[in-house]
Amino acid sequence: MNILAPVRRDRVLAELPQYLRKEAALHVHKDFHPRVTCACQEHRTGTVGRFKISKVIVVGDLSVGKTCLINRFCKDTFDKNYKATIGVDFEMERFEVLGIPFSLQLWDTAGQERFKCIASTYYRGAQAIIIVFNLNDVASLEHTKQWLADALKENDPSSVLLFLVGSKKDLSTPAQYVLMERDAIKVAQEMKAEYWAVSSLTGINSDDNNLYLTASKKKPTCCL
Repeated sequence: MNILAPVRRDRVLAELPQYLRKEAALHVHKDFHPRVTCACQEHRTGTVGRFKISKVIVVGDLSVGKTCLINRFCKDTFDKNYKATIGVDFEMERFEVLGIPFSLQLWDTAGQERFKCIASTYYRGAQAIIIVFNLNDVASLEHTKQWLADALKENDPSSVLLFLVGSKKDLSTPAQYVLMERDAIKVAQEMKAEYWAVSSLTGINSDDNNLYLTASKKKPTCCL
């Protein structure tokens, strides 16, 4: 007996969504579809019963917007009066992509130093790491390097997908954003990560399936 609810209509994708940056979009590669299909059929994305599982961990400084980003994507909500995550939190989203069913685990980790030891125990086994920083806080961008280093201690750098995500874009002026984007792209290139800029308040890019779906597939070869 199937006890799971049907996959939401907006989580059923016959074709992949529009990329943010063509140079970094994995699904424009000619061999993308066959490789994804093959990986799923061979159960190389992890399984629970017949459902494929992809684990994504979200890391970054306190108050950069990790929880808001996940809530916007999973629940299409934004709460200004959020409470800081204690340890870790967890969301599960079910998809059907190109006819292949799978579930996406989103692990929301605490940004406070005192919870690092707790949160780091959940890093292991990730298919993707999303490192979040505040587009209006240069220090939070610098700190992403250490967050990545900590997460990679528990994962194989050669087999995990990396995403650098700038949050709170709605608070940046165009001039401020241009300067921060330049620095963020440079950091993303150093990390070999794909860069995204989002706003959980307005929903810009944060409710886009592509960021999360790409996170469950194969290693990127571009990082713009």
